[in-house]
Amino acid sequence: MIPRELIQHLELLKNLGVKEIFLPTSRKAEILKELSIKYSTCTKCKLHTGRIKFVYGEGNPDALAMLIGEGPGEQENLTGRPFVGPAGNLLTKMLKAINLSREDVYICNIVKCRPPNNRNPEPEEREACLPYLLEQIEIIQPKLILILGLVAAQTLLNTKLSMEKLRLTTHSFKDIKTFVTYHPSALLRNPNWKKPAWQDLQRFQAEYIKLLQ
Repeated sequence: MIPRELIQHLELLKNLGVKEIFLPTSRKAEILKELSIKYSTCTKCKLHTGRIKFVYGEGNPDALAMLIGEGPGEQENLTGRPFVGPAGNLLTKMLKAINLSREDVYICNIVKCRPPNNRNPEPEEREACLPYLLEQIEIIQPKLILILGLVAAQTLLNTKLSMEKLRLTTHSFKDIKTFVTYHPSALLRNPNWKKPAWQDLQRFQAEYIKLLQ
């Protein structure tokens, strides 16, 4: 378990305005694993009633970029891993197209349990789960965020703007440069959106490359 003293110390630093805290990669991975176990029995919203496996998130704990989707689907609920169904396969290809792999980034969702029939998570469900995501961001401390899908974008950016408007703007979430693009499942249903999604990925890639220089 994470020592109470460490949690209190991190909260103190946050309250003092400290935005970056160095943690060894191994410690970050350990903390994320412990938190995923700690929260796996969460009953804060009704989504837990259909939970088979808690889908916390996975990837590089030192990732420069976090990819944030909406919520787990059927395959994710079965495996406990984010983006492993058809949409996940497409996401892997999208990353490969900009010379990244799943191991380079950290992937998670707004909600950690599957909404029934893959419906959009309701506002109270998103609100209940959001602290888990914010905690992940604090631990990983990414330099870029790519939001996948309108629901996730409107939730994190606190807006009602359309996808067409959101994806054309570079945003800031928790002082982190943030991009918005279509959710891979939306691209599977609407192949005509793949061209604008590719444009979004190229903008995201350009910023990512700057971080490496």
